[in-house]
Amino acid sequence: MNILHLDSSARKENSISRKLAKELVQKLQGQVTYRDISQNMPFVDGIKGAGFIIPEEERTEKDRKLFKFSDELVDELLESNVIVISVPIYNFGPPASVKAWFDLIARAGRTFKYEATGPVGLIKDNKKVYLIVTSGGVPVGSPVDFCTPWFKQALNFLGIKDIEIIAADQLAINDDNLKKAKEAISKI
Repeated sequence: MNILHLDSSARKENSISRKLAKELVQKLQGQVTYRDISQNMPFVDGIKGAGFIIPEEERTEKDRKLFKFSDELVDELLESNVIVISVPIYNFGPPASVKAWFDLIARAGRTFKYEATGPVGLIKDNKKVYLIVTSGGVPVGSPVDFCTPWFKQALNFLGIKDIEIIAADQLAINDDNLKKAKEAISKI
């Protein structure tokens, strides 16, 4: 089993989402590709159309480096069977670095395409995603949680449908939710 493990918390040492994801990855056991997407994630700029498109002949050196990095990220995603993503909720949504990562993996012709009826995800090989979501006060699944619905929409757009959310939410209010998240991980 090939596991892609992505961490996105700006906290390093004391990140609960990182610790929970690490526990899950250890439990799953497989070949792990790890990437910390909380840092050094470039933002896409200068695109010519939907789907991160810049014609080859118009690419600058900066563009070529960005495409090379994007290709690495897409390859990691496509080569994985299981994806473990740890994400804290920051100001009701995911960290900006997560959106930057997604913008780099949403590639027309590689991970999605457009048809007359709309977009079609090209990732069809039944990938399983475990989304470890933490928050201080936002209840996961509530009207003010814009993180988990965004993730579901974004991953579904690519064709990834099997998404399991493990929530350790409202930790500033109820630390029992951390125990519940650990129990959920233990049952996987």
